[in-house]
Amino acid sequence: MSDLSGEIIDGRYQLTRLIASGGMATIYAALDLRLDRHVAVKIMHPHLAQDEAFVARFIREAKAAAALTHPNIVAVQDQGWNQGGAPAVFIVMELVEGNTLRDYLHEQGSLNIDQAISVITPVLSALAAAHKLGIVHRDIKPENILISKDGRVKIADFGLARGALLGTTMTIESSVILGSVSYLSPEQVQRGIADARSDIYAVGIVLFEILTGEKPYKGEDPIQIAFRHVNEKVPAPSTLKPGIPPEIDALVQRATSSNPDQRPKDASELLQELNAISEKFNPSKSQMSLELDLPPLSNKPVKERSKRNMPKSMAALITKTDQIINKEPVADTLKKDEKNISNTAEILKKRKVSKRVKRNRVIALGIAIAIGIIAWFVILGPGARVVVPSVVGMSVKNATSEITPLGLQVSVKDEIFSEDVANGKVISSEPGGGGKIETGGTVYLNVSKGKERYDVPQLRGLTPDAAIKAIADRNLKFGAQSEAFDSEIPIGYVISSNPLKGEQVKRDTVINILVSKGIEKIDAATYVGKSGEQALNELTDSGFKVNVTYSFDESIIKGLVVKQSPDGNQAIPKGSTVELIVSKGSQFVIVPNVINKGIADATRDIVNSDLQVVVKKIGTKKIKTVTNIAPKAGTKVKRGSKITITVG
Repeated sequence: MSDLSGEIIDGRYQLTRLIASGGMATIYAALDLRLDRHVAVKIMHPHLAQDEAFVARFIREAKAAAALTHPNIVAVQDQGWNQGGAPAVFIVMELVEGNTLRDYLHEQGSLNIDQAISVITPVLSALAAAHKLGIVHRDIKPENILISKDGRVKIADFGLARGALLGTTMTIESSVILGSVSYLSPEQVQRGIADARSDIYAVGIVLFEILTGEKPYKGEDPIQIAFRHVNEKVPAPSTLKPGIPPEIDALVQRATSSNPDQRPKDASELLQELNAISEKFNPSKSQMSLELDLPPLSNKPVKERSKRNMPKSMAALITKTDQIINKEPVADTLKKDEKNISNTAEILKKRKVSKRVKRNRVIALGIAIAIGIIAWFVILGPGARVVVPSVVGMSVKNATSEITPLGLQVSVKDEIFSEDVANGKVISSEPGGGGKIETGGTVYLNVSKGKERYDVPQLRGLTPDAAIKAIADRNLKFGAQSEAFDSEIPIGYVISSNPLKGEQVKRDTVINILVSKGIEKIDAATYVGKSGEQALNELTDSGFKVNVTYSFDESIIKGLVVKQSPDGNQAIPKGSTVELIVSKGSQFVIVPNVINKGIADATRDIVNSDLQVVVKKIGTKKIKTVTNIAPKAGTKVKRGSKITITVG
């Protein structure tokens, strides 16, 4: 983002100078033209202003922080969109003249116990007020702890603050961009969840750092550091700096417990514990002071401070040359003395000295020019070395936007599968973040291809050998072969796989196959001469299909099995059809004797014998009985035959 100093935002805030720039926004000192007061204006980077999620987060920062009124919290005064001129989404905050805690650590290295407690106490007081309102800061670090010129501590940048009960998930990838991984709690790394106890963890890490002068973990990239927070226990500060009291060690380790339930529940609880320790060390200092007793930072000129980024030998050499050039030349002094010297010989002698001094001046000037050329080469020219920003977790486009303004080239070196970094995001860079490279050099990016996954191939119907080859071709491993009966797949061919076809699995996942033993055969019993109903039930229960037909049989009584196909007492395929012929009994019946019976009784007896009745009436009797039957009673006839009875 280009320097907007001099611009007027929203017709009200005139940007006077650039203060700082981060991954999300740039902060300017500004003049409120309406109220004639000095303020700080935080402007979101233009490429992020196009992202609705980032804009929502930015506005949420203003609302969250504006709800907090506390002497140790940087006040938010306004928020808006610049309608004219440079497009900008911005927040207006109070301007705190002073330094960050990071500045103190850079210059002092570390703080003593009293100074550390004096810093952390107001930090916890401010967080206690936020936690009481359900607001979590989520980005506590030395860069966000300001110390004003009058010694007052203020927490800045509630840029990640949200209501604790609202959506608070946050991915590792976003943490790398928006937060500082050195202060991320294990639950933020693992689950993207933050609450008041996550702030407690960050405060514990800050306390560790200001006591020892070092962060507890180092790593080649932010993700490595983040996962050390998950898998390792934060050491006691006294292991790095002997002499730190055990009470402070215990406080730091309780605050940085990997289990959130083992930390103080919020800043108020940790503040009480810290106050108890403070009173033990210094009983007279029982009340929190709004001002700190820290050694003042040096007020070095900007020119001199800029030498910090040079090699020490180069800075020293330039300083020494400055001293040579800035001193009053000896020749000038001699010229003044000449006016008061009357002795000609003395004058001539001093003029010889003057020539020697002039020669020295030429030499000094030559040295200065040479040093200037070397300094230009190293600092600004082809030999300049630029610090590479950390771009881990960014898209290639965003990483390029971060790197190319520094005069560097960007090239994608490799695309690598990653279980942790999303597809299209940067896994690492060469050089890594914080490394140095000559101006014009190329930063090589290793980009994630996402999680390495392979589809389980279709193995059904293949031979085992063909299936094993297909598994290997997909970067998967063959496991075991088992067998099962199958009514569709021929014996010796693959029925299915586990995992199933089409499932996405990791490289080298073991695939097991199930091979067909063919159709299962079952021994079928012989049911000829047995009950047809029994045969039907037992065959069905054994997994066979049964087709039953009925026929007359002179030797097998009705209801018994006459014939079975396939024959019994042999193994036949499970699920196949068994044909049963069940006897309807003999097709012949004996004509019953119905002589002298009434019409109704005679008809019933004949019909019950599976015969048909034909009635022939004679005479005039009222009550008629059977007088004759044809064929005669006792005759053997086919079922269904017609029997004629004469009644009279």
